[in-house]
Amino acid sequence: MIFESHAHYDNEQFHKDREALFKEFPDHDIQYVINIGSDMRSSRLSIELAKRYPFIYAAIGVHPHDVSDMKEEDLEHLLLFSAYEKVVAIGEIGLDYYYDNSPKSVQKLWFREQLKLAKELDLPVIIHSREASKDTFDIIMEAELGETAGVIHCYSGSPEMALEYVKKGFYIGVGGVVTFKNAKKLIETVEAIPLDKILIETDAPYLAPVPHRGKRNDSRFLPEIIKTIAQIKGVTPEEVEEVTYNNGKKLFFKQ
Repeated sequence: MIFESHAHYDNEQFHKDREALFKEFPDHDIQYVINIGSDMRSSRLSIELAKRYPFIYAAIGVHPHDVSDMKEEDLEHLLLFSAYEKVVAIGEIGLDYYYDNSPKSVQKLWFREQLKLAKELDLPVIIHSREASKDTFDIIMEAELGETAGVIHCYSGSPEMALEYVKKGFYIGVGGVVTFKNAKKLIETVEAIPLDKILIETDAPYLAPVPHRGKRNDSRFLPEIIKTIAQIKGVTPEEVEEVTYNNGKKLFFKQ
């Protein structure tokens, strides 16, 4: 069974064939999907998908690209959203210095506030970090999340920092990038960290793995990521599938 830890099926790229696509998931052993909020609208849509489909669970939060428009009342709305039983995480939240969509000071402010919310609710966090590794790490450590922890999505930092995250109870999200030719640093990270601290993800509809690179991504492509991780770790794809499935259940369902 496969646990998809990060997808955006509320995205408009799935509007025409979402229902047909989801009907294929059982044939591909896809058991659970965490649909990720990136702003207030997509957080609401994630909950709607979770209500409609038994295998979908929701994460709610505001991505660093969108925090410029965030207000205090949005935190109150996220708190209300969290009352739904299939909301299992706060995310994706974090820092993105690659794009200049939101000032760094504003990103840091709302990152801290959403981390506080997650800690208050005892929910794991789903972290987005791009070109902001040190600030992301420092703010997370400052938040003292404890055993709640979470996952560093689409990990792009150093293997050394990944090991520090693992020590603090975090999982490392590994997606299609691990199959790319220029993925040396991520491959080194996968080599360095224990398999029981890895989650697999697509970030659908983005970042499709080889040999599907350039296409719209979806959870049916996860076996390519599983196969690549297995090659790196020197284990079977079946072991990677089983361990990452259990990892997802431990983090999001506390099982």
